[in-house]
Amino acid sequence: MRLAVSVEGQTEEEFVKIVLDPHLRPFHVEPEPILIGIGVGDGGGSVSVRRLVSDMARLYYTHDAVTSLVDFYEFQKRGDRTVDALEMYVHEKIRETVGENWSDGRIFPYVQLHEFEGLLFSDVAAFGNQIGFPESCVDELRAVWEQFEKRPEDINDGSKTAPSKRIVAAIPKYVKRIHGPMLADEIGLDTIRAACPRFDAWVTRLESLGRPPGGGA
Repeated sequence: MRLAVSVEGQTEEEFVKIVLDPHLRPFHVEPEPILIGIGVGDGGGSVSVRRLVSDMARLYYTHDAVTSLVDFYEFQKRGDRTVDALEMYVHEKIRETVGENWSDGRIFPYVQLHEFEGLLFSDVAAFGNQIGFPESCVDELRAVWEQFEKRPEDINDGSKTAPSKRIVAAIPKYVKRIHGPMLADEIGLDTIRAACPRFDAWVTRLESLGRPPGGGA
């Protein structure tokens, strides 16, 4: 099963390669991260309904299944839609774009609530293992985690309170594309899934595209 994953940046691209790929291959699912806009520009950057729909509809013809990994935070012109409503809206627009060639179940947008960095709050102790990070960072990030009742996906998306903003405030040396995938790999997919039920449901759906490990040819 060749799975295209439309991603908004290098952080998500590396996360798919480092964390999701080795997990999904035993299910006979081969994820390929593709930066949004690749083919019509350099790729990456701001995410909008128009850009995401265009990319996913195009990938529909080159892969067996298509999903996305983009942030709800700073999603352009999302209006007052909830994250679930936004996913449904994008899905409907893709269906309209594909038209008569549509095959239900092959394509499903996923928008991360609220931001990729929220997943890293699944185990803030991992930050303490990084060279050059201040010793105080774990306590600062744990306080955020506890403020949101230990639910990483609820850490909100304000311009100063989004997960990445909170991490940078505690760790000025944090570099999203370098440290993000590295920390996610150290934390481990099982720990992230246990702490983030919405993300877990998405991974479960990705697994369902293939066959269980050892499930035969």
